Amino acid sequence: MWARAVRCYSVDMTNPAYGLLDAEEFFEIYFGAERKAELDQGVIRMMAGGTRAHARVQANLLAWLRQALRGSGRRPYGSDMAFKTGRLSVRYPDVSVVCGDSAETEDDDRVSFDHASAVFEILSPSTVEYDQTVKLREYQQIEAMQTIVLLDPESEQVRIVQRLGPQSWRDDSLPGPVDVALPALGLTIPHAEIFSRD
Repeated sequence: MWARAVRCYSVDMTNPAYGLLDAEEFFEIYFGAERKAELDQGVIRMMAGGTRAHARVQANLLAWLRQALRGSGRRPYGSDMAFKTGRLSVRYPDVSVVCGDSAETEDDDRVSFDHASAVFEILSPSTVEYDQTVKLREYQQIEAMQTIVLLDPESEQVRIVQRLGPQSWRDDSLPGPVDVALPALGLTIPHAEIFSRD
């Protein structure tokens, strides 16, 4: 069951002397129950915990999407599920929607996927620039990716990046409290549901 706990590192893995890891090597490393890391172009980057606002928006999205997508063959996952964005990169989006993931074909021991039709990243001051540049570009390289949503829990602003063609994207920043239309999923998420405080 715990076969992935093969290697444990206490050294600074950002040191280039250790070489670059690929995604499969990364999944062999056990970081402990309290620690989480991403693989960033072959380099391990430790992740900090989120705020209460971040957790609230993530919970709101997961609850709403689970009900809206039930029976559709599409399923939302939280940030415990890894997403391989390349041979040398592994991300943990706050929310991902995977298509063709029915209960009959689901592998409960799986720790990652390499396709998703939508991802949601909840921005924080420490990661806002990185999420909107490096991670956004990685997500756009995924063939199955249709929609990338960036959410700011403080200002309640939303940025939606949607695929128009193989290399063409539409990028909209919504200035006010508007509902989030996601044509690729056939859904519109009410703004009030995303940022609900009750």
